[in-house]
Amino acid sequence: MPARDQLIEACDAELRAAQFKDYTLNGLQVAGRERVARVMSGVTACQALVDEAVAWGADLLLVHHGYFWKNEPVAVTGMKRRRLATLLANDINLLAYHLPLDAHVTLGNNACLAERLGFRVRGCADGELGDGLVWLGEPTGAMDTQAMGRHLATVLEREPTVIDGHSGEIRRVAWCTGGAQDMIAQAADAGADAFISGEISERTTHMAREMGISYFAAGHHATERYGVQALGEWLANEQGVEHRFVDIDNPA
Repeated sequence: MPARDQLIEACDAELRAAQFKDYTLNGLQVAGRERVARVMSGVTACQALVDEAVAWGADLLLVHHGYFWKNEPVAVTGMKRRRLATLLANDINLLAYHLPLDAHVTLGNNACLAERLGFRVRGCADGELGDGLVWLGEPTGAMDTQAMGRHLATVLEREPTVIDGHSGEIRRVAWCTGGAQDMIAQAADAGADAFISGEISERTTHMAREMGISYFAAGHHATERYGVQALGEWLANEQGVEHRFVDIDNPA
């Protein structure tokens, strides 16, 4: 049964967490027991996931979306109090990685999404692979905007919102999981015919049409289910812990 601190050091090192300037705290957010045998992973540390961790007897809860976001209210009341109280009462550690888990070259959300969608990765528009968040690549087969929308719906089991801004075949695609809709400008500047992310804003429609790039809002939750699973499985292999992923339904 590995020590909690040993497990966290391994994650911090693998994800190079200290190198990212983020909107939240990456790493241990809530301290629980010092030894870890069972790790439960999930996308967001909502109350439903915390309750699942309690029921399973998890020693550590591993998530992409944890707590303590920049500019959120600091008072420990209401929903925040209930979540923290449940973790503390059951001595469960909360470990969260946001941008480091988006960017990782093999375990990250972008890497895992590319693998599932069958994209050939060609680099990043905003840095080196492993650092950048806007990934670039090519579909493995010929498809236009409508075909790409159907492909996303099949793989992610969720109908995307599709903005048809590019006519003809999609030869170069960019993607960034989650709430990265405003990175569409970087994708267009990099020569992408299509950009895939999780969410859409009102302005995104006009940007896509006027930039000549098709946009796919494939779901914040749907596009970010895979990195935390990969990290959990990596921990199971590297540290000898038992890992279980729980998918709390979220249509957003």
